[in-house]
Amino acid sequence: MAFIGILFVLGVVVLLIASMWKLYEMAGKPGWASIVPIYNQLTLLEIVGKPWWWILLMIIPYVGMIWGIWALNLFVKSFGKSEGYTIGCLLLPFIFLPMLAFSKDTQFIGLNGAPAAARVDSNDDLLDDPI
Repeated sequence: MAFIGILFVLGVVVLLIASMWKLYEMAGKPGWASIVPIYNQLTLLEIVGKPWWWILLMIIPYVGMIWGIWALNLFVKSFGKSEGYTIGCLLLPFIFLPMLAFSKDTQFIGLNGAPAAARVDSNDDLLDDPI
């Protein structure tokens, strides 16, 4: 009976690794980066456009959970999903991450869910406004 449980857990772990591998590749990063400890978080922060020192905030007990959830939310938004999908990824990652990774309509749309052209246009508007 324990052997069946171990196989089930191993299957879920392989499914999650394959999902993150595919998502990293969709974002233009190497898939193997998703399995290397610490480097996977640095790569995720690159994908969502946040500075490397956010990883230091993520290791603070209790407070780090907030930064980790925020980074996950930005990651999910980078693929065009909403906050509801982030909650799904938090509570049932073995269902929602494979749905995100292997869905035919999932595309990497840019940092925090905004296409590059939209980010540039919004920054230009900020520069033109007098203070």
